[in-house]
Amino acid sequence: MGEKATALDDNGAGGPPLAALTAGTPLSGVYACTRKDLLVARNGRPYLAVELADRSGRITARAFRDAASLAANFERGDLVQVEGQVTLFRGELVAELQSIHRVEPEAVELARVLPHTRRDLGELDGFFEYLAREITDPPLAALVRAFVDDDEFREQFREAPCTRDGHHAYVGGLLEHTVAVATLAHELCQVHPRLDRSLLLAAALLHDVGKTREFQLGGEITLTREGELIGHLALGQRLVEDRARALPALDDARLDALIHCLLTHHGPELVPGRRFRSAEAAALHRLNQLDAAVHSALLRPAA
Repeated sequence: MGEKATALDDNGAGGPPLAALTAGTPLSGVYACTRKDLLVARNGRPYLAVELADRSGRITARAFRDAASLAANFERGDLVQVEGQVTLFRGELVAELQSIHRVEPEAVELARVLPHTRRDLGELDGFFEYLAREITDPPLAALVRAFVDDDEFREQFREAPCTRDGHHAYVGGLLEHTVAVATLAHELCQVHPRLDRSLLLAAALLHDVGKTREFQLGGEITLTREGELIGHLALGQRLVEDRARALPALDDARLDALIHCLLTHHGPELVPGRRFRSAEAAALHRLNQLDAAVHSALLRPAA
């Protein structure tokens, strides 16, 4: 990270959308830094070249004065507050910077800078709670409720992406995907009433909880240390087992059946025998694939 991190000034996370910039206008606001290079100009003097991004677009920015000093204030992937002027250079808009420094992600409305779900997060939250109430098995319902009633977890769950650059790779993507998979699970139980509805719904709602600790948000979606070393499957298992310890009514066999579903939702390769041991695990795997595939297909331009 950069050596300097400051709180936002009164301009906050404001600033014009990059797509709305025109030549001759001032630039002042917070953006994501997606590229950073300290280069040497033809005259032999160093200059700073960066790329700024927000939800609307990107722009190249440069600083020729105090380039090395400014470069020490931030790193690629940071959120940065900039001051400068937009000019036209060789037919393209370029920002000439007077200042640039890192700001703390907690001080920024990330939805303004990073890609964000088009769905209403409050509505998705409501669906999440509704589906949790559909679990009729008391111990499993209590386990899911332990997540639902945790305000800190819910805030993390609302913001988290589902992937870095795959399906639902944006703020709110995890909640959107989870609600979709759980809704499909709910409907599948109407078609196949022999399925253990409580087990499948609990697994659908909890299958990706580890992603709240796999990713971190800043100028870009990046992996946490835990995400790099462990991954969301094992992290999710940890989170579920930690909360299950406080629920003595949830017996080991029931918990193991749930964990099996979580660990195999990308396929059965990680479990003994490399095969699904329950219809619920097989169903969750296919429903997870279905939502990811349909979401990705909808994003592709029409042929």
